Amino acid sequence: MTFNVKDRVWKKINSWRGRPLSRAGKEVMIKSVLQSIPSYIMSLFILPDGIVSDIEKMLNSFWWGGGTNHNCIRWMAWDKLTGTKNEGGLGFRDLKSFNLAMVAKRGWLLLSKPHSLVSIIFKAKYFPNSTFFEASLGNNPSFVWRSVWQARSLLSLGCRWSIGDGRNIPVMGSLWLRGSREGMLIGPQTQGVYAMSVHELLSPNGKLWNAGLISEMFGADEAKIILQVPLVDEVQEDKWIWGEEQNGEYNVRTGYRVWRRESSRSVGVGVTGN
Repeated sequence: MTFNVKDRVWKKINSWRGRPLSRAGKEVMIKSVLQSIPSYIMSLFILPDGIVSDIEKMLNSFWWGGGTNHNCIRWMAWDKLTGTKNEGGLGFRDLKSFNLAMVAKRGWLLLSKPHSLVSIIFKAKYFPNSTFFEASLGNNPSFVWRSVWQARSLLSLGCRWSIGDGRNIPVMGSLWLRGSREGMLIGPQTQGVYAMSVHELLSPNGKLWNAGLISEMFGADEAKIILQVPLVDEVQEDKWIWGEEQNGEYNVRTGYRVWRRESSRSVGVGVTGN
């Protein structure tokens, strides 16, 4: 199926290769037609890196060549062209990041709709005794689960619990903090913390943090981060939210932007380290 996607892109490029297209025409062709061909399959599975690389090479050759010029010089790498125009690029999609953002939508549905049939089946098979973010790949996983499992890395960058009564949110291993880049408490902690839910850190007299208990159980820095987490009276049940959107719902556009930003930061760190 993945090879079929590559062939479809190649055939579409060949059907337009002999036509005189301006730069603007090529840009529209790539953004509106060629990059949309693999969209459906990319919403289901993470494509192999080799397939993605081959498609991007085709697009790059089409951009710099066209007409009868099959062996053109690619004056700029594709990853540069995927930058915004303010960054010196042309705003083409980074297909690998877009693929991850598309599949992350599937993972978001497992988080936000835990009582749906699909969510129940996946949880029973792959993470019956843990959370979605703590799940292992498992033995002989399906291609769908393997793809969703990879997409957790993107969701972890923007997903957070919105605290209702806190009963469904483990203190450890859950993304519920706001003042920490990791989004969760990390060990080591006192033994009792690992069996607690966030509900046990709330005051019994109202929707407030039990500041005294938190100060006793955690270090000063961790206690400060916990007390900074907002508690909203209108939120009655614990639910997942996507922090990059005001409505709290995940969408591919912001998922793509978050992953590109994180990838850029990682590359920057790597360059500095050298």
